[in-house]
Amino acid sequence: MSIPDHLLDILCCPVSHEPLLPLSRDRLKRLNKAIADGSVQYVDNEAVAKPLQAALMTRDQKVVYAIEDGIPVLLPERGIGTTQLDDWS
Repeated sequence: MSIPDHLLDILCCPVSHEPLLPLSRDRLKRLNKAIADGSVQYVDNEAVAKPLQAALMTRDQKVVYAIEDGIPVLLPERGIGTTQLDDWS
């Protein structure tokens, strides 16, 4: 499920206030592979246990937020820092 453009215009990272953009399918696939390998953690250091169906990423590409059941999970502790991912940029 995609986020309507009028909502994307107002959504931002709860920490940096960077605008959010949909995560591309290619990047979602790479992120889910890393999750399956057990090498991805949320900001609060808890392991990401299940693959993401969709996600939003900050414009600076530093943080990813899951979309669960069509609802963005914009909790600071549930961000996924991209510095832990190889070859992200």
